[in-house]
Amino acid sequence: MTEMGGPGVAGRWAVAPADGGGALLVPLGADGRAAGPVVREPDLVAAVRSRLPEVGRWVWRATSAIHPRLLAAGVRVERCYDIEASESLLLAHEGRLGEPRSAAAALARLRNGPVPPDPPPRSAEPGSQSSLFEPRAGTEIGFAELVEVYAEQQRRHALAEHPGRLRLLTASESAGMLVAAEMHRAGLPWRADVHREVLGELLGERYAGGGEPRRLAELADEVSEAFGRRVRPDLPADVVKAFAQAGIRIRSTRRWELAEIDHPAVEPLIQYKKLYRIWTAHGWSWLQDWVRDGRFRPEYQPGGTVSGRWTTNGGGALQIPRVIRRAVVADDGWRLVVADADQMEPRVLAAISRDPGLMQVAAHPGDLYTALSDRAFAGDREHAKLALLGAIYGQTSGDGLKNLAALRRRFPLAVAYVDEAARAGEEGRIVRTWLGRTSPRAAGADDDEAGIPQEAPDGDGAGASGRARGRFTRNFVVQGSAADWALLMLAALRRSLTGMRAELVFFQHDEVIVHCPEDEAEEVTAAIRAAGELAGRIAFGETPVRFTLTTATVRRYSDAK
Repeated sequence: MTEMGGPGVAGRWAVAPADGGGALLVPLGADGRAAGPVVREPDLVAAVRSRLPEVGRWVWRATSAIHPRLLAAGVRVERCYDIEASESLLLAHEGRLGEPRSAAAALARLRNGPVPPDPPPRSAEPGSQSSLFEPRAGTEIGFAELVEVYAEQQRRHALAEHPGRLRLLTASESAGMLVAAEMHRAGLPWRADVHREVLGELLGERYAGGGEPRRLAELADEVSEAFGRRVRPDLPADVVKAFAQAGIRIRSTRRWELAEIDHPAVEPLIQYKKLYRIWTAHGWSWLQDWVRDGRFRPEYQPGGTVSGRWTTNGGGALQIPRVIRRAVVADDGWRLVVADADQMEPRVLAAISRDPGLMQVAAHPGDLYTALSDRAFAGDREHAKLALLGAIYGQTSGDGLKNLAALRRRFPLAVAYVDEAARAGEEGRIVRTWLGRTSPRAAGADDDEAGIPQEAPDGDGAGASGRARGRFTRNFVVQGSAADWALLMLAALRRSLTGMRAELVFFQHDEVIVHCPEDEAEEVTAAIRAAGELAGRIAFGETPVRFTLTTATVRRYSDAK
């Protein structure tokens, strides 16, 4: 991993804030222990800045405790090792996910003492410095003890089945922490005037007192008129009751279920639900709270789910409606380079299963499903797509079962890989991604977290619970490995942008946005594509699989797709 500065980089130093804005620093040896005397410096920023040429990786308790201060002073470190982020991954790898992850807790476990709980999470304050990037009471320990915890973590890495992969995972998770802090500081360009214009077009004028805007009120009246009585379309229970009184039984007010009903209330109700979500999640109040000085600065939380996907603490950054993306506008003379990974999960399955046939299909840089259909489904792209996604998500009934059988004949190792992950989940065994991110034995209680489609209950008790875990872990090994790839892609891209004015400003799952001067757009595009391929080689080794990203250089985010 030398191209990205992975494990084995020389010149590691531990650093921690000291009283009065100072710093404590010490060089570290290969075993993670101090390799020299502790140095006390009066200014943390100056201490780090002066050592940038000689330090390959900074080791600190938490990126939140130091990196924002460095960024505010114009200091950008190339690599770090986040002890608390790594502790979370190590605990999960050891089958102890959910135990306190702070450095203080790690020290207590090391010394067989009482383990302090982690501080409760804080809510993000809209438009202010992210709560992620603030010191947390009860998490600080002495500097010598911090180095002791780090050395013990190095020993724990070595005990893993694949130590090199696990070290790569903690290094990439730490890089993700750097990217999250930098994206928060840079912010996503946001035009408040355009946002207000869009809201006016969709919702109409606002009424005094904070009530529903005109268009929502009109749609609510249409819904009530269709039922012949007053119905609150914002209350699902009221809607279900109204349909029941009309002789129509529904289990929920989800759009797909409503669309199957022949009733005059359906059309205005679906439209109401769509606009109501925009009004409540990204309406005028959201704009006032979250956009400052032409920037939206969400608080990203790398590894916010067990699958490794990121979340945000407030702000709804990962659910920006397409119509609201019109407000994401590049600065004058600048552009947004929007990149979306191409059919990432099937490509990841090919790489981690080492199925020769599927790897050959995934070597195709174009549409993977078309290439798959030509080899196994007589040119029927839709059946090829359903079969492959069915294998990943566990959709194995009806036509899905027939398609899966065809997939199993042509690509036995790929199907066997996810089948084994499902069996392990059903049996309560630990399941890991390619790099070693670990699913807890009890995972599956909330399949929505991993984006797994829900199915009707097919039983009760332990059997149904086991099947739910199996569906989760079947997807986890692929989706989690894709999340690991995405971290490495971000790390490679971040390094490629060094020396440019371009900034990483947005990331979700398999999509990234870079804000750059117009004359850097072509170079940024090339850097994104190279980062995707490099991340594939580093994560999964040399395989024929291509990890491609589709890019678009636009002025507005909404123009990218």
